[in-house]
Amino acid sequence: PPADYSPPGWPSLFWPPLEDRYVLYRLGDMVRFTVFWTLVMYAAFHWAAVGIALFVQIGKRRTNWKYLWTVPIIYSVIAAFEALIAGSVTGAMVGAIYIAGGWYMTTWIPFIWGWANVFVLVVSSFSISGGL
Repeated sequence: PPADYSPPGWPSLFWPPLEDRYVLYRLGDMVRFTVFWTLVMYAAFHWAAVGIALFVQIGKRRTNWKYLWTVPIIYSVIAAFEALIAGSVTGAMVGAIYIAGGWYMTTWIPFIWGWANVFVLVVSSFSISGGL
């Protein structure tokens, strides 16, 4: 990294034609950005699932709502746990590849890998049945 390098603040996404580039040089910064973006993406998708689950319960008996307040809490904890693992592993692997290649990482790469982690989560949530 350059001598005057300091990591950019999160999220630091930039529009290349109009703004200065934000880049990550250290593995720790790459992992941190990937974990943060994965947390954001996982939270959004899990909260959307919670919203759908609660919406489906509208008009049902009052006894159904007795424990439904725990659903957002449980989903948030699960999303955080999954995102910490997926973001850490992905960030470390991709960051190690960038460092081994002698490259720097733009702040868009962790954002894209956060989406990739969510897509893997969504695709793996479907059961695969049938033969080829």
